[in-house]
Amino acid sequence: MSAESVVKPPFEEIVSAYGPVVLRVARAVLGPYDAEDAWSETFLSAMRAYPDLPAGARVEGWLVTIAHRKALDVARGNARRAVPVERLPDRTARTGRPEEADPDLWSALRALPPRQRQAVAYHYLAGLPYKEIAALTGGSTQAARRAAADGIAGLRRAGAGAASGGERIDEEEGRKPPSTRGTRSTNSSRGHGRKRKDGPKP
Repeated sequence: MSAESVVKPPFEEIVSAYGPVVLRVARAVLGPYDAEDAWSETFLSAMRAYPDLPAGARVEGWLVTIAHRKALDVARGNARRAVPVERLPDRTARTGRPEEADPDLWSALRALPPRQRQAVAYHYLAGLPYKEIAALTGGSTQAARRAAADGIAGLRRAGAGAASGGERIDEEEGRKPPSTRGTRSTNSSRGHGRKRKDGPKP
């Protein structure tokens, strides 16, 4: 079947099909608090460019390329703004967001050098081959492969459960993009079911 005979699906189907992947990548690269802005900017840009995307193009790689550029924009914007505190205080998990469910994992991702964090996200979450990662981040295919391997090794050393090649990250993220993402309560019930020792009644 030639590229000319391929009919592109409506853009809404693109969002539904690839939105979760782009969100997982954005969260892995930027962290949980900036990821949804990058996700929105990615799909706004993609919506404008979609009419010119050739039929039969590899949509996932195209979207990850846009997401990578948006992530760089967000990172540069954050660097220009003053940050009043080094780290936000811990909060009780209320939303079911992955960084609240497993703060060690997200702390370990944040501690990786940018190239390693990008390589882990683009290869293990988005499924990009190392050649495409090298084109995105600069350097050789072998350097991208090494960055991903070093990133996974760093997560292992941090005890973040990434020994299976990022599957833990994928599992934590769920499957829905921000616009359709529900919330669930993860409040602890500690303190409500304590056993009471009944002593002799006076």
